[in-house]
Amino acid sequence: MTFDLEYNSERSHLIIPEYGRHLQKLVSHCVSIEDDEERNKMAKAIVNVMGNLQPHLRDVPDFKHKLWDQLFIMSDFKLEADSPYPKPSQEELSEKPESLPYPKSASKYRFYGNNIQTMIDVALSWEEGEQREGLTYVIANHMKKCYLNWNKDTVDDKVIFNHLNELSNGLLDLRENGEKLAESSSLLRKKPNRNQNNQKGHHKNQKNYRKKHR
Repeated sequence: MTFDLEYNSERSHLIIPEYGRHLQKLVSHCVSIEDDEERNKMAKAIVNVMGNLQPHLRDVPDFKHKLWDQLFIMSDFKLEADSPYPKPSQEELSEKPESLPYPKSASKYRFYGNNIQTMIDVALSWEEGEQREGLTYVIANHMKKCYLNWNKDTVDDKVIFNHLNELSNGLLDLRENGEKLAESSSLLRKKPNRNQNNQKGHHKNQKNYRKKHR
């Protein structure tokens, strides 16, 4: 008894491996069909099968367009079918994407995070007054909390005020106001563990129960 075994090294290249070998063979067979009507009918059937194999694409805008593009790509752009969308070209697929700029940190004080500069810019966009001053103190307290999370130690409010003044280009200055930020202990206060609270409550109920029955 002999078996005709196929090895992956002898098989044709899978252009989009996610769809599997059988779908690739269907696409190749569709390309070989000479009758236009029958070939278009089979192409639409293959697109429906591809949609069932990739259900997550249904949440993508124009997912049908994506499926038709993938069909032409799997046929090595040899398929002649009436697609409801413009047929992609091999040149577009082989084009190199534009290089993305290297992300830069918002400031040299990385421990504050990149969003702190956005918060400062928002405060600068407000008119001077109580609301802007209140937001400035909120930002300063947030900066102090970030600093303490990074340093795990105490920090003088003057350090935070100097950093805030520097990051705002001198436009937000709290150094001479005489106000103090929140205490370090309150900023680093950890939330109680629910399991610990439940255990404490359970032990407390047990003690009360024992007292009543003595």
